Amino acid sequence: MEGLDALVREHAELERRMADPALHADAAAARRVGRRYAELAPIVRLVRELDAAQQDLGAARELGAEDPELAGEAEALEARCAELTEELEELLAPRDADDARDVILEVKAGAGGEESALFAADLVRMYRQYATAQGWTTEVITSSDSDLGGFKDATVSIRAAGSPAPADGVWAHLKYEGGVHRVQRVPVTESQGRIHTSAVGVLVMPEADETDEAELLADQMAPANLRIDVFRSSGPGGQSVNTTDSAVRITHLPTGIVVSCQNEKSQLQNKESALRILRSRLLEALHAAQDAEASAARRSQVRTVDRSERIRTYNFPENRIADHRTGYKANNLDQVLAGDLGPVIRSAQDADRAAMLASAQERG
Repeated sequence: MEGLDALVREHAELERRMADPALHADAAAARRVGRRYAELAPIVRLVRELDAAQQDLGAARELGAEDPELAGEAEALEARCAELTEELEELLAPRDADDARDVILEVKAGAGGEESALFAADLVRMYRQYATAQGWTTEVITSSDSDLGGFKDATVSIRAAGSPAPADGVWAHLKYEGGVHRVQRVPVTESQGRIHTSAVGVLVMPEADETDEAELLADQMAPANLRIDVFRSSGPGGQSVNTTDSAVRITHLPTGIVVSCQNEKSQLQNKESALRILRSRLLEALHAAQDAEASAARRSQVRTVDRSERIRTYNFPENRIADHRTGYKANNLDQVLAGDLGPVIRSAQDADRAAMLASAQERG
């Protein structure tokens, strides 16, 4: 609870800077200031509410000695102050620095062949419907279709409007989705009605932006470290396919990371999409290296670092979903696949929050 005055002053200074047109001439600086302002805004709001409630409580106590009605009001104000204090402590608790960020989400079919690819498409629809319900926008940056209309792999951008508070950020909700998602159901290709088990891999990364490129990834994204190749698109796409060199492949020479994009007809658009994915992969690698260096604990106690870890099972015959990290189970698989992911995600958030608070208490 210490240092609240300093946060209020910082918030006021950021508000002053955001009102200055000169700031918005530098898009990266404006984005950085906007992020911090959004992070502090809910804290400052609660500080002001708590201060007002405490002043009202003092007055009610003073006058309540002579007026029983005001004495009852003092009790209500005490409860309100306790409630606001708890909310404020929750906001001031340790938090993932990337929570306010947007995400790049990659879904890849795994064991199970065509059935896995069909379930990969189910997961992409699930995430897009969940995002729409949250007021976020989604964009399939690149994808590779299977013969039966599934996805061999797909990369999706999910973005919030404006500069959300950390608790409302896309990463704050979807960072727990990384890992292996297992499905148990009768495939459309199964004539005997036998249940098959397939797996789909999901990788979620906080989306890096031009600010990160300027501040954290300047050396990594230097032109000398990038090999950019263009080639002709392949697969569904109409007359433009195989007629122009619009597809782009970027190889990051120091790490060997390769990103290809061919969904757009424009070479420039495909290049920008590939750069977005590459920036985010490099930012994720940077965070992983920092985590390994700190090595006191995982960056998130719930989000697995081992991308091969099975995190969830979707059982169609029993209409059941089970999260293996938090113990969450529910028999509403159809609703979850329709985008009702809230309770599943909250179980991961609660477990993560409890672990982070426990870790902070141990250090304290």
